[in-house]
Amino acid sequence: MEIFSWNVNGIRACEKKGLLNWITNNSPDILAIQETKANPEQLGESLINPEGYYTFWSSAEKKGYSGVAVYSKEKPLKVEKLGISEFDSEGRVLIAHYDKFVLINCYFPNSQAEGARLDYKLAFCRAIKEKCDNLVNEGKNIILCGDYNIAHKEIDLKNPKTNQKNPGFLPEERAWMTHFLDSGYRDIFRELHPDEEGLYTWWSYRFKAREKNAGWRIDYLCVNNNIASSVKDAKIHSNVMGSDHCPVSINLNL
Repeated sequence: MEIFSWNVNGIRACEKKGLLNWITNNSPDILAIQETKANPEQLGESLINPEGYYTFWSSAEKKGYSGVAVYSKEKPLKVEKLGISEFDSEGRVLIAHYDKFVLINCYFPNSQAEGARLDYKLAFCRAIKEKCDNLVNEGKNIILCGDYNIAHKEIDLKNPKTNQKNPGFLPEERAWMTHFLDSGYRDIFRELHPDEEGLYTWWSYRFKAREKNAGWRIDYLCVNNNIASSVKDAKIHSNVMGSDHCPVSINLNL
């Protein structure tokens, strides 16, 4: 089973850049999308009901902002939001329950310049970890995927020295990520590529950042310890265009 996660930075814009062809060609078993920037009623039938997939949506109350979606070949047992209005109102979480795992698709908030939304971001991080912990305590396996908006360590961005005070690399954000990974969860991609530099998932549209590979690794598929051995591969698909992010994926043998 191959699971992809992709911040498409506007699903309508990404559709014009070949999203549906990419789905057809890659045939993900599950595709978790972040930053849809749309409500389903704004979309064409080919995006709402692509052949071979069930789709589920959580959109922000504010139009053209945030939003997540899940495309799944298998119909989940149930799909729910986080259940916390301050986060659900921004369309930040969809939780899809399957027989052998629970997929949590998240678009983590950006802490913004000078940490303007850092408190909101950290509250979201705490709520997500609590949800993961509760599911694991119930005996479930979890896959927490999405745009975390956090580059965890210096190896995860091109210019760590000049970004110490910038959103996504603030000490508080990085400390939460360390705490999360110390609490029974695994960043499988980094475990498979422990010392390899230049592995990024987001590049600014400015200054030819992607051309220069001046990027950040802020998109993840993390899993709990019990399911980690079932992950056979983890990839960053940096050659895939259509967004300022690229897709990331894991292959599960369940």
